[in-house]
Amino acid sequence: MGASQSGPVHMFQDLADKTGFSIEQINNLRNRFMYLTQDEDTLRNLGEKEKGCLQEIGFEEFVMVLSFFRPPKPRTSDEEMKNIKKEKLRFLFNMHDTDNDGVITLDEYRRVVEELLSSYETIGAETAKAISDAAMLEVASVTVGQMGPDEFYEGITFEQFMQILKNVEIETKMNIHFWNLDKRTMQCGK
Repeated sequence: MGASQSGPVHMFQDLADKTGFSIEQINNLRNRFMYLTQDEDTLRNLGEKEKGCLQEIGFEEFVMVLSFFRPPKPRTSDEEMKNIKKEKLRFLFNMHDTDNDGVITLDEYRRVVEELLSSYETIGAETAKAISDAAMLEVASVTVGQMGPDEFYEGITFEQFMQILKNVEIETKMNIHFWNLDKRTMQCGK
């Protein structure tokens, strides 16, 4: 009996060390995960807009992703806040850089914009394309300056991404409070 309990406790301690969540929070997240998966080992992404794009994540990946949304602890040093911001920006950047080549291309950005705008029935594909093209041109003008007519904009690097968002307090805004997690509703603070 002791061996069966040491596995999850040991796993929870490892996750607590990696993510900053308490063991109690990880246990609550585990309950929520099991509820969402109907007691399966993986959570499936059923958003199959792209053919063959079905992803499954296990509990550890689930917790690792949620850890990016932890609020900073009170009395966090400036250096720690800087690192938290960089980690959160890296997470956001990687969400857009779908081919993991270190650059958010116009096509990758366009897919994100189209996905975000697809719920608005009044915005068609051409309008979404125009919005993403204009936004990418604005980014290009900020990151590389005036471009010649024969120059091609490759996309946004992580360094440029950080520069664009330098005045956004992402480290304090990209947060979910994880107190009193209810396994059915994930409501916090009640």
